[in-house]
Amino acid sequence: MNTPISFLGGLTVEEFLRDYWQKKPLLIRKAFPEFAGLLDPQQLIELACTDDVQARLVKQTRGKWKLQQAPFDPEDFESLKGIWTVLVQGVNHFLPQGAELLRHFNFIPHARLDDLMVSYAPKGGGVGPHFDAYDVFLLQGLGHRRWQISTQSDQTLVEGAPLRILKDFKVEQEWGLEAGDMLYLPPHCAHNGVAENDCMTYSIGFRTPAYQELAEQFLVYLQDRIEIGGMYADPDLALQAHPSEIGPAMLNQVSQAINRIRWDQEDIANFLGCYLSEPKPHIFFDTPERPLSKTRFKQAAEKHGVVLDLKTQMLCHGETVFINGTPHPLSPATYPTLRLLADTRRIKLDQPESEVLELLFQWYLDGYLTPDDHA
Repeated sequence: MNTPISFLGGLTVEEFLRDYWQKKPLLIRKAFPEFAGLLDPQQLIELACTDDVQARLVKQTRGKWKLQQAPFDPEDFESLKGIWTVLVQGVNHFLPQGAELLRHFNFIPHARLDDLMVSYAPKGGGVGPHFDAYDVFLLQGLGHRRWQISTQSDQTLVEGAPLRILKDFKVEQEWGLEAGDMLYLPPHCAHNGVAENDCMTYSIGFRTPAYQELAEQFLVYLQDRIEIGGMYADPDLALQAHPSEIGPAMLNQVSQAINRIRWDQEDIANFLGCYLSEPKPHIFFDTPERPLSKTRFKQAAEKHGVVLDLKTQMLCHGETVFINGTPHPLSPATYPTLRLLADTRRIKLDQPESEVLELLFQWYLDGYLTPDDHA
């Protein structure tokens, strides 16, 4: 917390969180001095054409915007002309170097991490001035991009555009970024990035869920966990003047039943663990084609350790770990081991306890982790 961090411009984590996080932008020159990118444009386009990848193609022609969503074929990119941008989400799920890049940002809780998005655009490309409802670090790879920002409150959008483009964007500051430079932007800071030549930008995004979204999903979570006994009954039913009216007796009886629904902070913690670790709908896990026996898996895990699959999300609370949307309550003795796995995404094991081994082996069969052959 108190060590100056070069990719935060010499700030300590404590200083960055206190003075900038969710408060104001920060430009860091040469945040990653040796960074030239993890992919070239053709590799990114190939990834955009891969099954189970979220990608978008944004085109601008005569001031009009067009948006195309994946799936894509290579032919979609062969005849492109003019101003366009391709954006690929979740690159960290497919590229180990992407996951390693995210490890630099472990000072932000994993529960806040969204993903690594990578974009490519030829000269003039961009997605227009807009607001984002999340925190983002914009790390420049190939080429140069000019960023313009504004703290304006006017959020009026261009009517009919397929993207949320600001109608009246008032530039307050602007910078040109080259390879290794990075710009942090808090939520709702209006920004516009324009490629000055062939340009690739790496966006490390941190989600900020809306309370409405969380409340709706919490009610979905509750519906599978509540149990209200009894059935509606009215043996003392009285004649009503208007049979179409919902009478006070029915209203009171049902209200009393529904008011028996209760939840506490632990219920909310379990909901958050399940919901925030739940993979996005397009994500699937590959199970091992020729799985090891439990004995062979134990030997491999003790020799090499285990590493989480790039797509796996793992969170912790209390003495429960949540992996890809499923909670696993643990004993006090085993919880620290699996919390370490959640923290670092890989661990070495020396004669793991049976509870740990059982879970790790099941997660291996599910495709959530694998023995770490590169340890």
